[in-house]
Amino acid sequence: MTPHELSVRVYYEDTDVGGVVYYANYLRFAERARTEMLRAAGFHHAQNFTETGIGFVVAKAHIEYRVPAHIDDLLTVRTEVERIGGASLDLRQDVYRGETLLAEMKITIVSVDRAGKAVKLPEGLRQIFQ
Repeated sequence: MTPHELSVRVYYEDTDVGGVVYYANYLRFAERARTEMLRAAGFHHAQNFTETGIGFVVAKAHIEYRVPAHIDDLLTVRTEVERIGGASLDLRQDVYRGETLLAEMKITIVSVDRAGKAVKLPEGLRQIFQ
């Protein structure tokens, strides 16, 4: 599967007083991108949770910051599935401004039931990403 890309504009609310993106907001940008990648694959969080009781949680997040983003920048979050586990997806999520790599993230998401217990990935989702 080709990497999914999402454009994100940096707003005032995303930055510190100097106009630099606050470090934790890269996680928010990545969350949006993961949601849209899953949506593009036919997986809708709210609908799936209502119908099956299965949702996703972040189990691991590793971020390396390279270059800061600033207010009004147009960023691209590129998301790619690196590994499919029994109940998890390992993702690489990189944030770019044009061709410049700003941040590299490795995120592991785990499918869980309503009680928060890890459960096998939905078969339809597994097939989409294999």
